[in-house]
Amino acid sequence: MNGNALFQRGWAALLAVLALVASNAAQAQGVPIKALGRFDGWRDNALIGYGIVTGLSGSGDTRRNEITRQALRSVLSRLGTAVSDDQINSRNVAVVIVTATLPASANPGDRIDAVVSSVGDARSLAGGTLLMTPLIGPDQHPYALAQGSLTVGGYDFEANLNRQQRNYPTSAVLPGGATVENAVDASILKGDGHLSFLLTEPSFTTAQRIADAINSTLGFGIAEVRNADEVRIRFGKPHDQLAAFVSEIENVGVEPAASSRIVINERTGTVVAGADVRISSAVISQGDLKVTVTSENYASQPSFIGGFASDVSSLIVTNTKLEVDQGGQDAVLTFPNTSVGALVQGLSKARVDTRRTISILQALKDAGALHAEILVQ
Repeated sequence: MNGNALFQRGWAALLAVLALVASNAAQAQGVPIKALGRFDGWRDNALIGYGIVTGLSGSGDTRRNEITRQALRSVLSRLGTAVSDDQINSRNVAVVIVTATLPASANPGDRIDAVVSSVGDARSLAGGTLLMTPLIGPDQHPYALAQGSLTVGGYDFEANLNRQQRNYPTSAVLPGGATVENAVDASILKGDGHLSFLLTEPSFTTAQRIADAINSTLGFGIAEVRNADEVRIRFGKPHDQLAAFVSEIENVGVEPAASSRIVINERTGTVVAGADVRISSAVISQGDLKVTVTSENYASQPSFIGGFASDVSSLIVTNTKLEVDQGGQDAVLTFPNTSVGALVQGLSKARVDTRRTISILQALKDAGALHAEILVQ
């Protein structure tokens, strides 16, 4: 009896280990859920501010900008110096707009990057220093303070009517130049005790797979699909276990549904498509027809000109030549039900270049034989 009990306990432990290994292997396959979207409530926040850049070597705003003079007078008055409008005659100052992104996990004292852009007629912000600028959110409350030396990735020099410019010197970066003063209270747990996972690419198939994977890992009935872009997850544990609960969900492996989409960049001739995008049976006839018109002008000079016959001038004769080239890469191809990957390989073997392949894909879409969305960039 004791031996049978020991055997049963060992067998149960072995089954538990095998189940854990199978669960880990299943989670290792596919894409982690955290790569497919985010939890509702966990998001970045945009900040914006209006400030002044000083220290410019004559490349700042001109005197025509009333907003620059007004801003400079306001700053100097707060520092205890009163100046009149006539006393401000400097091109070492520029008015700028400062933007930044406040992460959901930022705490007071953290430093974030800021972007500075000129709003006047300054030629360059190189060598400038941004004065203390409050960065406010959509609620008009300040969340960060930006100040420091600017990093400009270009230049603009002018001397004796000669000018050289590289990149865009009227925009600059302030690396770590903004200090967070007020944190955002980001909460992903709703009032009724659930979490909402929002998919980056809405898909009912992917959403259902996410819900099934969470239910198989954490227990049936925890997750349910609310829409193509939302999976609601029930949290029934103490609040101090929320971090561990979310971490376990984020690392669950899911195989997302393939998107029937083809992305075409006509500027670079790039075609990116899922290999399983299907194409119905089609016959493709593709060839070139190039027409070239060449015009040559000749001057017909008379044998006596100048003093002998001053009223005689040269005659311009134009000869036009028309050439038609049918091309040497004509192709007639028949494809059964296949995929975009097989189609592109077949066209490549027929020496059809990338730009003509793009035209063929667009024609197949118009003919109803290509079952995917085409995005042209």
